[in-house]
Amino acid sequence: MKKFLLISGLILFVILGSVAGYGYYMYSSVQNTVDNQMHVTVDREKSEKRELEVDIEDQEPLSFLLMGVDTGGSRTDRGRTDTLMVVTVNPADESMKMMSIPRDTRTEMVGRGVDDKINHAYAFGGPEMAMASVENFLDIPIDYFMTVNMDGFKDIVDALGGVTVNNNFGFKSGSYEFSEGPLDLDGSQALAYSRMRYEDPRGDLGRNERQREIVDAIIKEGAQFSSITKAGEILDALGNNISTDLNFDKMVKIQSNYRDARHNSETLEIAGSGSRIDGIWYYIVDENERQRVSGELRAHLGLDGSDSVAINENDDDES
Repeated sequence: MKKFLLISGLILFVILGSVAGYGYYMYSSVQNTVDNQMHVTVDREKSEKRELEVDIEDQEPLSFLLMGVDTGGSRTDRGRTDTLMVVTVNPADESMKMMSIPRDTRTEMVGRGVDDKINHAYAFGGPEMAMASVENFLDIPIDYFMTVNMDGFKDIVDALGGVTVNNNFGFKSGSYEFSEGPLDLDGSQALAYSRMRYEDPRGDLGRNERQREIVDAIIKEGAQFSSITKAGEILDALGNNISTDLNFDKMVKIQSNYRDARHNSETLEIAGSGSRIDGIWYYIVDENERQRVSGELRAHLGLDGSDSVAINENDDDES
């Protein structure tokens, strides 16, 4: 049967890139997994930073928030976000930018009226508060989100047959030892590799870089995957560990209209420094750095600060 590219959408850009399948049976299986297992409804119709919902068919630049959630349970359990990654995609120049937000970053919890670590937003108010708080911090719209249960993250890597990364320096993490240079990692190794930070002289920034490297490796591996024999295993791993506000129809449209952007990806970093406030350690980003990163992401999204983004003075009251 004719080869058919099944999933990319948000998964393609942020988690899987694409999964190859065959014919109507696989199409139907993916649709069922996405719409009946992965898709969740959220209490908002669009980003508060947009006047109108982003137009996928018109190929407007769009953004995603990827959250790795430490729950110790299922994908729907509430927990803190171990990882927050913003991905912006611009189909006009076929590019995407990926930026990790250090989880201890101090910022406003939109809808709660206090400043706290940004990784607490999801625990306080689910994906709605997490998206709103990231939007407020970076002054960009977040169009869609995806959460990945970190305990099940290894299942996704294993379903793809592992990933390959290029390690900058040797280190130990848990029971694993990672040498410098190219590494082939299975799921458990990839999880340990992405989580290490205490032996990294760059701390969270180094860990964030490894997490982006793993995500990029998954995208590349998913794009090359062509065997139907593991399709069921991949779908099980996705359905059991991922939640998103994207339905199957939107994923298909994004895959069709934005897929070439994965070939030109750039990683960004947001600089800051550690500080204790009331005895709690935070990552503090000064205003100039915040504006620098915000400006770069806004430019990539084609936003000029005028009629593309709605200015909402009541953002503090929204969650």
